[in-house]
Amino acid sequence: MIELKGVRKDYSDEVSIGPVDLQIPAGGITALVGPNGAGKSTLLTIIGRLLGADSGTIEIAGYDIARTPSKDLAKIVSILRQENHFVTRLTVRQLVGFGRFPHSKGRITRHDQEIISRAIEFFDLGPLENRYLDQLSGGQRQRAYVAMVLCQETDYVLLDEPLNNLDMRHSVLMMQHLRRAADELGRTVVIVLHDINFAAHYADRICAVKDGRVVEFGTPEEILVDDTLTRVFDTPVTCVDGPNGRLAVYYR
Repeated sequence: MIELKGVRKDYSDEVSIGPVDLQIPAGGITALVGPNGAGKSTLLTIIGRLLGADSGTIEIAGYDIARTPSKDLAKIVSILRQENHFVTRLTVRQLVGFGRFPHSKGRITRHDQEIISRAIEFFDLGPLENRYLDQLSGGQRQRAYVAMVLCQETDYVLLDEPLNNLDMRHSVLMMQHLRRAADELGRTVVIVLHDINFAAHYADRICAVKDGRVVEFGTPEEILVDDTLTRVFDTPVTCVDGPNGRLAVYYR
């Protein structure tokens, strides 16, 4: 479980995150949704300890992230931010191999190679593993980055907008892979999403963030309610029953 108690980050008198009290159960996919500037990515970054909170505590699997050494925390939680820019030229396999660093400290063993190969196969990257990242499409490159994070083999995986710049087909493929990671590998995935319908279809829980605070938390069925989404996104939203669950219609 991920538990936040009184977590707060202040940027100015007008801009702040929190206070946030939140419990994200272990297992499955939890989607963070909300309007632009709501604080979704900042909250995820604070959970992943890439940004410090000004007050409050965060525990992941019972570990206080403020007190847990980085080398130990890296075996519990992994995070992928939006900005993924490697200066050096890397192949897909080399990139995915970086996920083993908390375990191997750069000395890749045969066991590490087997884990790297499994991550590459899991994301259907086998035919691309010897290609350089700058030779890939945006969707292929994004899969490689997520494969690197899963290769870290942490129980908790934090992903900041992994569908960013992906077309519809590649977005669906990415969410299918993450759904499999949660179901087949037992990972707890916390993901920032912009599309509420992707959250509704693939996530087990939705956490709605607005103005730096958690305003709603529940199952897709509980969150996909006209009044709730209209209030969260400040635009008229109508929820309908589709062939595979609830859908939000937010255009006129």
